[in-house]
Amino acid sequence: MEPKRRLWPILFWLLAWQGGSMALAAAYPSGGLLLASPVRAGLRLLELLPEPLFWRAVGNSSLRILGGFLLSGALAVGLAALAAGRPWLQDLLVPPVAVVKAVPVASFIILALVWLDSRSLSLFISALVVFPPVYLNVLEGIRRTDSRLLELAQVYRIPLRRRLWGIYVLQALPYFRSASSLALGLCWKAGVAAEVIGLPAGTVGERLYTAKIYLQTPDLFAWTTVVLVLAALFEKLFLTAVNALAGKAGC
Repeated sequence: MEPKRRLWPILFWLLAWQGGSMALAAAYPSGGLLLASPVRAGLRLLELLPEPLFWRAVGNSSLRILGGFLLSGALAVGLAALAAGRPWLQDLLVPPVAVVKAVPVASFIILALVWLDSRSLSLFISALVVFPPVYLNVLEGIRRTDSRLLELAQVYRIPLRRRLWGIYVLQALPYFRSASSLALGLCWKAGVAAEVIGLPAGTVGERLYTAKIYLQTPDLFAWTTVVLVLAALFEKLFLTAVNALAGKAGC
């Protein structure tokens, strides 16, 4: 997409946000409190940037949420590879995957608080929501492997290592790429939600909750912007790495 085509929708919605904030401020005495303008949110974000506590919260949340993503992604890929040739394992995993997909994240968060320390909550919840899309997509990618290529590899006695890399990885990477793009957004939403409920000290979720309690709407929008930027940044970095691997594999 051309840069201009990317820019104008963002500008449109920022102007709509600004207009809504100004309209509320004009209509109600507390209108500015209900919907902080993008200007106020941006200025508040600039005030937060030099603070050590800001970077501590960003680091703590990023470490736990992305840790959950990486651990769960690796587990999902491994189980998908094992389940592809084992129907009994696929059947065994159907109920837990269906439960994780259907049950609200808030239910898992509340239940996990009984088992886990609040500091581990976001890692666990992030890992939980990441597993189904990655597992199901990679499993589907492996299932769609061209049987003719496998037969050809068997006829020419291609070593297992080269067969895995040149056929299975080549087939599954596009599915993994799509699943990762979806899962990275899900893990940030679920992980921050877990922090808002569990309130581990020094996290983005704790700062969001504090902003809500004290009606600090500029802080609320500033921290929400931070989550959006972090999610987009890590998605870009991870998908760039996956694309490089895909290029190496010949995708």
